[in-house]
Amino acid sequence: MRILVLLIGLLLHLGTAHAVPIRIKDLANVDGVRGNDLVGYGLVVGLNGSGDSLRNSPFTEEIMAGLLERLGVNVSQEAFRPKNVAAVIVTATLPPFARAGSQINVNVAAIGDAKNLLGGTLVMTPLNAADGEIYAVAQGSVLAGGAEAGGAAASVVQGVPTTGTIPSGARVEREVAFDFSQMTSLRLALRNPDFTTAARVEAAINRSLGRSVANLMDSGTIAIDASVLGNVNPARLIGQIENISVEPETAARVVIDHRSGTIVMGEDVRISRVAVSQGNLTLRVREAPVVSQPNPFSPGDTVVLPRSQAEITQEPGIGFAEVSGESSLSDVVAGLNALGIRPRDMIDILKSIHAAGALHAELIVN
Repeated sequence: MRILVLLIGLLLHLGTAHAVPIRIKDLANVDGVRGNDLVGYGLVVGLNGSGDSLRNSPFTEEIMAGLLERLGVNVSQEAFRPKNVAAVIVTATLPPFARAGSQINVNVAAIGDAKNLLGGTLVMTPLNAADGEIYAVAQGSVLAGGAEAGGAAASVVQGVPTTGTIPSGARVEREVAFDFSQMTSLRLALRNPDFTTAARVEAAINRSLGRSVANLMDSGTIAIDASVLGNVNPARLIGQIENISVEPETAARVVIDHRSGTIVMGEDVRISRVAVSQGNLTLRVREAPVVSQPNPFSPGDTVVLPRSQAEITQEPGIGFAEVSGESSLSDVVAGLNALGIRPRDMIDILKSIHAAGALHAELIVN
């Protein structure tokens, strides 16, 4: 198992790194300009016998019968047992300023015991928002996210065949009532709140516009008073502000993923003077009893003689590795990699260094 160490902003020489200027549009969102979640309940038809079993999913039969009745087909007295129909939950995000007639992507997920949605077609499904109103209608062929194959005694599944997407599968029918052009007070919300970054954004906006328009409210919010600029279009003002570049400030953080053995760290992570000793001892005791049996027609009893094997094995590790001064954690990890330390051991070492108070960063373990 290989360890993947991603060094974000790797320090070539300690203390000489500089942040890369980032556009404000990549650092912050405009308050109020956001998407809205949509959800609906529908049917996927045309499956090759991999749909819901109606005995375990009676709701599929109910909605299918209701759909056919609306189309003029009465099936209330019929033995209706199709195997090519699956009940699904349809989700989508209505983007900001979406207009009636525009198309958006939708996700489809089975809620019954359907085997897969490969080759199915979603029947016209209304999508509701949190206010209960219908904002879009979805329909189209489902692109399943996996595949399934099997025989009488074995089967194999790759991916998740019970979920899928429909690119541009929903058409917007209702617009969100939001008049952005009438706003006189705007707010920028930083995606990663930080007082230093927020102060730099405020200064960069005021310097670019030549007036004191931006005002720092807290670590994640910068208020913009558009009335100071006179009769200006807020959309045009945001278009001018969002392309201003700012050097963001990030907190020292180390993220560890136990499952994949991934370590991600920032350039500001530092480690104090510390000594590390690592190694594993493995004790194995094996019992291999031997049966002693006398020859035929000779006196004596059959006995079991115990025979034990005990051994202690020490796996390769490191003795005492000393780190002096305020070193970069990337240098420490590079040194541990050079010693051939395994991913799990390296993660345990970093956690122990943090517990000892020598790792000056926020440690996040997933």
